[in-house]
Amino acid sequence: MASAPGPDPAASGSGDQRPKWASKPQCLLSCVGFAVGLGNLWTPYLCHSHGGGAFLIPYFIALVFEGVPLLHIELAIGQRLRRGSVGVWTATSPYLGGVGLGCLSVSFLVSSYYNMALSWVLWCLLNSFQHPLPWGACPLDLNRTGFVEECQATSTVSYFWYRQTLNVTAAIEHSGSVQWWLLSCLAACWAVVYLCVIRGIESTGKAIYFTVSFPYLVLTVFLIRGLTLPGAVEGLSYLFTPNLPCPLQNPGVWLDAATQIFFSLSLATGGHMAFASYNEPRNDCEKDTVTIGLVNSMTSLHASITVFSVLGFKAAKDHGCCLDRNTLSLINEFDFPDQGISRDESTAVLTHLNTTQPERVAGLYLEACHLQDFPDTSASGPGLAFVIFTEAILHMPGSPVWAVLFSMLLTLGLSSMFGNKQGIITPLLDMRVLPRWVPEELLTVMACLACVLPATGFTLQSGSYWLETFDSYVASVNLIVLAFFEVVGVACVCGLDRFCDDIEWMTGRRPGLYRRATWKAIGPLLLLTIFVTYFALLAQTPPHYRAWNPQYVGPSEGLGGLGPQGTWPGLGLGAIHGPDDTQGAHLCPK
Repeated sequence: MASAPGPDPAASGSGDQRPKWASKPQCLLSCVGFAVGLGNLWTPYLCHSHGGGAFLIPYFIALVFEGVPLLHIELAIGQRLRRGSVGVWTATSPYLGGVGLGCLSVSFLVSSYYNMALSWVLWCLLNSFQHPLPWGACPLDLNRTGFVEECQATSTVSYFWYRQTLNVTAAIEHSGSVQWWLLSCLAACWAVVYLCVIRGIESTGKAIYFTVSFPYLVLTVFLIRGLTLPGAVEGLSYLFTPNLPCPLQNPGVWLDAATQIFFSLSLATGGHMAFASYNEPRNDCEKDTVTIGLVNSMTSLHASITVFSVLGFKAAKDHGCCLDRNTLSLINEFDFPDQGISRDESTAVLTHLNTTQPERVAGLYLEACHLQDFPDTSASGPGLAFVIFTEAILHMPGSPVWAVLFSMLLTLGLSSMFGNKQGIITPLLDMRVLPRWVPEELLTVMACLACVLPATGFTLQSGSYWLETFDSYVASVNLIVLAFFEVVGVACVCGLDRFCDDIEWMTGRRPGLYRRATWKAIGPLLLLTIFVTYFALLAQTPPHYRAWNPQYVGPSEGLGGLGPQGTWPGLGLGAIHGPDDTQGAHLCPK
């Protein structure tokens, strides 16, 4: 990137032959699809567990001061230099080459376990073409004289998920065996990803029209259906009503809001740089940044309303069943006629009996039936999507149809995988790791196989524990560190004035005070604060995962340290990597 308006730095050498998007919507949809993924379905859990509507305050603050500015950097620098992450940061400064290698490493790690989540969705899809649904009732025991005891001790959905799908072990140290059905689904998902990225942006640009638009159709159908179900209003009230006292003074709330914005936008993985590098040099990347940020946040809000309208219906059903069980106990104890107490009258009857005959009522095993206690958000992440939501579907008329539609959200994750793979393939092509005569398709298949091989470990019986650990402790801290070096690299190493000159050359507008302040001071300070807070909270709560027993079992002491070891050494490699040997001007000339 040269200072002041000038020629395209990639115009010489191999840059003039670089592929370009067939149309502007293809690039925009690809970036939106990369940002919007399965992680947007976890937002409802965070929104409720951190104060309902109060969580939206730190969420949008993080979006404005952290997410959008960093996304703007990645789109602008990728578009201007027309290279992937490694080439971009090496051209910026030889000492920042390690940042590009770190982005490449994180994309590899995320690709390895992210597609495993898609394999779970595919397995649920294959099991949804049945009536009744296989998670609708407990299976018979070996003697076929009763139901499996383990299933009766929990819910049918949890048993199907943890025992029949994952077949989990009791703890992470017990690896277990490879589950062939999960391995088959994993191979199928990778085959789909390979076919969609086989010819780079040419094939991805065609697939993205379906993989991005279809999930919105599914979510909208679920939203319309959910709002017509009984209990939907209570579910939405449960979501948006702030839990008092307001939790905003809790640093963990701000940390979760910041990291959720960070990860839902898929920052610091190199995917946005790769997609932007195929843009026209004069493309308005500022408008693209705002569009992607708004669409991503509105999608999270859309998903939250959809999920909690359905969970409100499930809560109303569970609340009614609780009242029926109490009513049956009252009928048996006080000799009321069968059907003598309606569900609407049960609370009043119980209050009357508790006043007139408290000793007999105290001797009964009665449950506390409060509607606000029934929306089950005890599970986060995959638990919310695969356990609670599928259990709610069981109560809906035509449940197999809704189960199939829900499983079709597989396409929501496919578009994110396209970005992850481009974050790997594009830098490798720029680095010319293979001779020119080797077709790009061979490099693509090698990159996919390199991710498939370690991903087979997630098909073990302990695989879900490892996936949760990777997602919580490996990817998160690395992305925060890489993002910090990206902002510092642009603001300090490159020079903010040079960067703003190039944005003005691309868009015709010079960044204003808001952009410059977030890049120069607010962004680095916010990321540094997140990093310190993350480790401060980690010191208070050692790394853990949720086991099927169910109880929290602490992993080995060194497990939490796997995150920094994953990509931090790459940061130092930039100093010995040397300048990029491809032609083109450096972002910051000597």
